[in-house]
Amino acid sequence: MSSINQRIQDYLAERRRRRTRLVTKDGRCNIEYGNIKYSTHFAFLADFWTTFVEIRWRFVLIFFSASFTMSWFIFGLLWYWIARNNGDLTWQNPSEDHSPCVNNVVGLTTAFLYSIETQMTIGYGGRAITPFCPGAVAVLIIQSLLGAIINCFMCGVILAKISLPKKRAKTITFSEMAVICPRNNSLCLSIRVANLRKTLMIGSQIYGKLLRTTTTPDGETIIMDQVNIDFMVDAGKDNLFFVCPLTLYHVIDKSSPFFEIAVDTLHNQDFELVVFLDGTAESTSSSCQVRTSFIPQEIMWGFNFMPIISRSKEGKYRVDFSNFSKVVPVATAHCAYCYHNIKGNHLLSMDGHENLGFEVIEINDPPNVTKM
Repeated sequence: MSSINQRIQDYLAERRRRRTRLVTKDGRCNIEYGNIKYSTHFAFLADFWTTFVEIRWRFVLIFFSASFTMSWFIFGLLWYWIARNNGDLTWQNPSEDHSPCVNNVVGLTTAFLYSIETQMTIGYGGRAITPFCPGAVAVLIIQSLLGAIINCFMCGVILAKISLPKKRAKTITFSEMAVICPRNNSLCLSIRVANLRKTLMIGSQIYGKLLRTTTTPDGETIIMDQVNIDFMVDAGKDNLFFVCPLTLYHVIDKSSPFFEIAVDTLHNQDFELVVFLDGTAESTSSSCQVRTSFIPQEIMWGFNFMPIISRSKEGKYRVDFSNFSKVVPVATAHCAYCYHNIKGNHLLSMDGHENLGFEVIEINDPPNVTKM
């Protein structure tokens, strides 16, 4: 029973952590707005295009069906009213030499069918307008124009939703965990990011925000205090060459907000590290942003990511995504202060870790010698 209670408590604690985080692992913002003035809701109607593009697909499909159905029905009533005023209906017993406004519109059903044929330009040939009613010609012109507007608007909304940049962001993934370990003679916090498509992200930039609750010297409590976190790769932090998975790292020095944290106090901290990746899709030239977040329980001290890039015998580079989020323990100082100030804490094991995906090959390429 004690083990069951422990599992229940761990599950409830995990749910609490998920509810309190601002940004979920898939990039959605966990925030709601309250006490908004009623007049501000009209701002969403003024910017109706963005409203329609951002609403859920179910509402788009409902509005798509309702807009066409309601326009067909309303104009069907107009055609029925025109036919009734002209005496074209069956129950009005028109004479044999009677000139109808629309041929074969003799009731509400046939008027609705003619409305559909007119707006959708079907034209089966059974029902057709005649030149004897100028009002019917005007209604025909109005319905044709309105139908074209509805078609253009709904097609634009659907195409815009399909091509939203955030759909491209679904093919960019971050590691589930972050790690803290030595790297390039510094203690670093590292994360891993991968582009699942072969098309590149142009002008990619990576940065982070540390969100935490702080208290100012004046006693004011700031619920969501934001601190900039710089991430980089070995080649720099701007214009990343995002052709394969990258390991991004933040150097924990005296200016870093992680400098005062130790291995035994990390999971007791209350903060959220939000990581952003901005870039432009090569195929569509649309800008997109990918977000994820890490809480203290998702940061592993004294671990490093396993290597995932190898080279095959054919000379191609191979990425093994089975090791994308896998980590291995490495020798790491107890805290950043120990690493920088206590002798011996910066020394690491030189054994390394084998990548089982590597294949031993011989490269017989001649050396690149430049002759003068």
